[in-house]
Amino acid sequence: MTAPLPLTVAHIFTMDIAVSAPQMLGTGPDGMELRIVPVTGGVVSGPRLSGEVLGGTAADWLRLEADGTAHIDVRLTIRAASGGLIYVQYAGIRTGAPAVLARLAAGETVPPADYYFRTLMRFQTAAPEHAWLNRIVAVGVGQRPPAGPRYDVYAVM
Repeated sequence: MTAPLPLTVAHIFTMDIAVSAPQMLGTGPDGMELRIVPVTGGVVSGPRLSGEVLGGTAADWLRLEADGTAHIDVRLTIRAASGGLIYVQYAGIRTGAPAVLARLAAGETVPPADYYFRTLMRFQTAAPEHAWLNRIVAVGVGQRPPAGPRYDVYAVM
């Protein structure tokens, strides 16, 4: 048996997202509550990509379990500093102890180490200078400060 291959990652950007009030759709047949959370803008900054998150057509189709565990499903567009547009789709999970999730839901500041918040990101762009994004998988390490979600995004090498 051979040794497992190592997993290497490289930080490519940090993304701060602004959101507005969620549309509450209620509990579905699967027992999960659906909230559509409009993304109104944001900032992307980092060693490989900088720009802005465009609002208007971006949202998180957030499904919540009864214990507060959130299933993230986001689609948004980044306008890179170069002007190129980048479509971003990511899915993930935010979970933790019920008391911690209740504090997050109440809008409190909670240390990111107190909960688990990870996403898997994919990109699509026609901008030649960012074409490398079309060929990677990235992971986001999230946190949920009161101002809105923040992700440190890493390319999986």
